[in-house]
Amino acid sequence: MSSKYEAHTMLGRVVNEFEESAIALILGLMTIITFINVILRYGFNTGLIWGLEATSFLFAWLVLFGVSYAVKVTAHLGVDAVVNLLSPSTRKVLALFAAIVCVLYAGLVMKGAWDYWAPFAGLDSTSGRWFPTGFANSRDQAWYEVVDIPFPEWLRWIEPIMNEGEHYEKLPRFIPYAILPIGIALLLFRLIQATLRIARGDANGLIVSHEAEDAVAEVSHMNKGD
Repeated sequence: MSSKYEAHTMLGRVVNEFEESAIALILGLMTIITFINVILRYGFNTGLIWGLEATSFLFAWLVLFGVSYAVKVTAHLGVDAVVNLLSPSTRKVLALFAAIVCVLYAGLVMKGAWDYWAPFAGLDSTSGRWFPTGFANSRDQAWYEVVDIPFPEWLRWIEPIMNEGEHYEKLPRFIPYAILPIGIALLLFRLIQATLRIARGDANGLIVSHEAEDAVAEVSHMNKGD
């Protein structure tokens, strides 16, 4: 990892390790499950019934982790042709304004993510239409299960806590759905980090990826024989 993206606080380092480890683990699990399913299907005319659902959930986890990770490494694409015509001070003001808007938007999405996931975890969703004003008494949906993924035996200890002692046959939905609040919380954290970097003058904006320019530069080097 380039020093450009190294964290300077304990919280930042913990989030970095969690984020990067999770992305690597998810990619590995998706590869292993898909590989095993291919071997079973073409070699033994069978397969993992729960494989497709598992890889679908893992892909959703990967996407939401990737959104926050792309903010960290400033890999999101954007159009800055007009902004670049302005003075540096004006560009900084607009970049800071855009970052604050993104933080507010992520906050709204965080509320929605929590409100959707909380009932599946036996928790209360928030009240208030736009911003949390408290917690509402939500219907407990912790007994909801996924379609195919079997319940791991090593997780039986959660049945008295989440399902009043009832037996889970399939994985409860609150586990795969947990990526909603986790992923959006990471996005909010990364956007706040980016906003602070812009305010301090350490960054020019949220977007610095220029795929077209990078591709042209790469082709140019190839043509020159570099």
